Amino acid sequence: MEQLILSSENEYAELNGYLADNNICNIFLVCDSAYGFLKIKDYFDELEDLGVEITKFSDFQPNPLYESVVEGVRLFKESGAKIIVAVGGGSAMDVAKCIKLYSNMDPSKNYLEQEIVPNDVTLLAIPTTAGTGSEATRFAVIYYEGKKQSVADYSIIPSVVLFDESSLKTLPLYQKKSTMLDAFCHAIESYWSVNSNDESKEYSKKAVKGILDNLSAYLANDEAANREMMNAAHYAGKAINITQTTAGHAMCYKLTSLYHVAHGHAAALVDVKLFPYMVSHTEDCVDPRGEKYLKKTFEEIAEMLGCKTTGEACVKLQEFFNSLELQVPEAAEEDYAELRTSVNPVRLKNNPVKLDEENIESLYRLILK
Repeated sequence: MEQLILSSENEYAELNGYLADNNICNIFLVCDSAYGFLKIKDYFDELEDLGVEITKFSDFQPNPLYESVVEGVRLFKESGAKIIVAVGGGSAMDVAKCIKLYSNMDPSKNYLEQEIVPNDVTLLAIPTTAGTGSEATRFAVIYYEGKKQSVADYSIIPSVVLFDESSLKTLPLYQKKSTMLDAFCHAIESYWSVNSNDESKEYSKKAVKGILDNLSAYLANDEAANREMMNAAHYAGKAINITQTTAGHAMCYKLTSLYHVAHGHAAALVDVKLFPYMVSHTEDCVDPRGEKYLKKTFEEIAEMLGCKTTGEACVKLQEFFNSLELQVPEAAEEDYAELRTSVNPVRLKNNPVKLDEENIESLYRLILK
């Protein structure tokens, strides 16, 4: 599906044109807690003053609950809107995607147990970080009875995306670093994934180049660099939309919950140790394209990072992480038993080098102090 990409230039002139061309006068707006601090809020406030009906839904938390989505579906149907606009990070996107997906299902039954029937509800995404790439993917995550539920369907990829770099201006520096790292890890994990293809690899290359070329200016809050970082995160999202993530993400979730570090921070902690491990263990290749192919893939990743050899790339990855001055958590000995059994085996299937519990524990011991 080709997405319509809008810019925020000239006071959202392209968004104005899109809404006018499609006679949109009733909007269901899914937004997170950052919405009140964003420039786009003033835009929607003005639309309301001009008579556009806007129903705001923000009654959800990070790691959104199924029950929140159920309430969102009810309010969306009540609103009579034909378009859902999602403004926020990954959680807002997840909620909006699920509201769209479930809006034509039977509300008297559990949505997670029903057959998915795509609908023509328009979903317009306005990401407020340069990280998740959720605006480019067919995936969403919600929690039901305390358990993570992965929702996936091509029909929930937003058909329209607005990139508004002004939303990055107010992000705390730690969040800017961790969201950028999430995009970076998406790109490199997608590149080495067993599901990679020529298209996904091109997206990964564009993402890595965009991140490395703009990193310093992005961290200094340069407007043009913020826009380029949003582009890079979008390309990384398009890459994992094809391949999904690998062991780096499978291993990072427990780090996030145990040590209270941001998701992208945790993913990078893993990937800077996972890449050297895999480079040294290509004999355990499980990619059907074979060990020779995998070695070439790692060499191509080194080239993407501006290195001549995979050894240089391993060093550069660690230096890249170190330069961001992010904490490396300290693990208690008893943590390792919990960590090694926490990994989602489904995501491990996408990893090109076989990992068992012993390997995973060894990696955690390298990752943590």
